[in-house]
Amino acid sequence: MSLRVAVLGAGHFGRFHALKAARAEGPLRLVALHDADPARAATVAAECGVPALPAAEAIAAAEAVIVVAPTRFHAALGRQVLEEGRHLFMEKPIAATLAEARALAALAAEAGRVLQVGHIERFSAAFRAVVAAQEGGRAVHWEAVRAAPFRPRSLDVSVVLDLMIHDIDLVLKLAGEAPRSVEAVGARVMSDHADFAVARLGFSGGRAATITASRVSLAMERRLRVLGREGEMSVDFLNRGLAMLRRGGAEPVANMPDHGIDRAGWTDHDSLEAEQAGFAAACAGTAPVEVGAAEGIAALEVALAVEAAIG
Repeated sequence: MSLRVAVLGAGHFGRFHALKAARAEGPLRLVALHDADPARAATVAAECGVPALPAAEAIAAAEAVIVVAPTRFHAALGRQVLEEGRHLFMEKPIAATLAEARALAALAAEAGRVLQVGHIERFSAAFRAVVAAQEGGRAVHWEAVRAAPFRPRSLDVSVVLDLMIHDIDLVLKLAGEAPRSVEAVGARVMSDHADFAVARLGFSGGRAATITASRVSLAMERRLRVLGREGEMSVDFLNRGLAMLRRGGAEPVANMPDHGIDRAGWTDHDSLEAEQAGFAAACAGTAPVEVGAAEGIAALEVALAVEAAIG
């Protein structure tokens, strides 16, 4: 039986969540939608075949709520959802401040309700291929790049909270710990917040990560390099390719007689569908929360440290 959900926020990504939850025989069943813009709410609700309701009524109609509102509203809406005893899916970042994020986590724990944070990249086939390929404990440096041409949306937050936080979360997962140091540079170009940023995270044992994010780039770019004692893994997410230079690799490499290249790929799946299915399973108690409050808070803490370093 599908989990009855309401979506609060019918903007660009909120519409995607709503349409996905509204489809027949999915893990979720959309029953209501709310947006601060009544016209926008009515349009998307009609697409989905559900009523557009005030926030309180939408929450009351559901067992669980997906919040896809601007970040500054996350704390208030999340509190309202949890105080009504509903499970909560909060799009990233979990909140605007660490105090707000920790308050939501405490409220969810007290209410005994699921709080999942929308770090969708954790559910991608690409990242799962990376996790499977990375040799535990041998990586010493990660390089992540996420760049896109300018689009006039999500400009209420910096590129750090808009885009970089995805790769912050992935690097924290791969590193297995919080960074010991954070350095960063960035600048405003088209908004009142940093539109590009480059961060360096330092971890224990001399390990480090360099993360670049831009929403004012010439072209789309999405890649990851993992450098380790056994060699290098290079991932091109846009072209769905993964290459590993390592000892014993299949393809010979000039001047490296003991090393070679192994190549792999992946079959893409619908990451949003996988994320919603994970949320439904967690609410039903049949699976753990894959990206919970602790992970959301950890990513937010690093992202805010990056913003502070930029100044």
